[in-house]
Amino acid sequence: MLSADSDASLHLPAGDQDIQAVRVARLYYVQGLTTNTIATELGLSRPKVSRLLSHARRRGLVEIRIHDPEGQAQGLEARLHARYPFLQAQVVSVPQGSAEDVWLERTAAAAAAELGELLRPGMTVGVAWGTTMSAISHALLPRPVPGLTFVQLNGSASAADFMSGFVTDTILRFARNFTAGAQLFPVPTFFDDAATKQAMWRERSVRHVLDLQARADLLIYSVGSHAAAIPSHVYSAGYLDADDLAALNAEGAVGDIGTVFYRADGSDAGLSLNARASGPPLSLIRAAAETLCVVSGLGKAAALQAALEGQLMRRLIVDEMTARAVLERIEPAG
Repeated sequence: MLSADSDASLHLPAGDQDIQAVRVARLYYVQGLTTNTIATELGLSRPKVSRLLSHARRRGLVEIRIHDPEGQAQGLEARLHARYPFLQAQVVSVPQGSAEDVWLERTAAAAAAELGELLRPGMTVGVAWGTTMSAISHALLPRPVPGLTFVQLNGSASAADFMSGFVTDTILRFARNFTAGAQLFPVPTFFDDAATKQAMWRERSVRHVLDLQARADLLIYSVGSHAAAIPSHVYSAGYLDADDLAALNAEGAVGDIGTVFYRADGSDAGLSLNARASGPPLSLIRAAAETLCVVSGLGKAAALQAALEGQLMRRLIVDEMTARAVLERIEPAG
């Protein structure tokens, strides 16, 4: 016969079971209580406590990290911090010989778990859309956060996005997962004329979104690169033509954040396409209260290195292969 609390657990809604599992996990992993003590404190049976701990791990509500002194990921994190003392890096282990889409999946899952820890009631969170953000949005676990608002950081109003819904679906998926509000940014990714952008930036409706971006408590983004094996959406979806790409190459651009481009040293002054870009100025990225950059793929190593040189992030989640590639670029051989 099932005990009373076991029987009740069969009928708990998924959200309530997640909440109870997190409560048990905090007592077990953070406070170090035994399953017997937790069972007594919460009025549950010990088998129920064990099932809730298993549920927390299975649902990704608990992330167990092993800090092995010989571990590759931890070693890479330490080397990144030694080179960039401002950086808090998490390097995600990936199977040897695996494909880059597996790296992205693992990195996105780690970022989704980290985001769940960072979000607090009442926060405003800026999201720069792209392939990586889309992957993270699919890896999120539902958790209501009262008063949370997601704001789109770079425009996407184009015929291509109206047909695919790629950008709006990504932003709305973030919002739905946390029962949060969403503020879209219905302006072009790139304006045809810089003067048109300047005029639009004076409109009250646009100013409202820009003000939300500027006041954001957390910015989430990746780095873009035309050389990535899994290409950034801005390159694969045809937002840039051949003349745009030629100008970027001639002016020394190596990557972008939210469709704002930068050089190998992280600088962006004088890059002509930025005058027509709808993404946030890099000064806003540097001044933000908190930033989380998520990167996966060897083709993004140069863009990530440049963003690090420009101090364009405070937190980084990156797969171990890409982290190693960046370190090989900056550390002398031998």
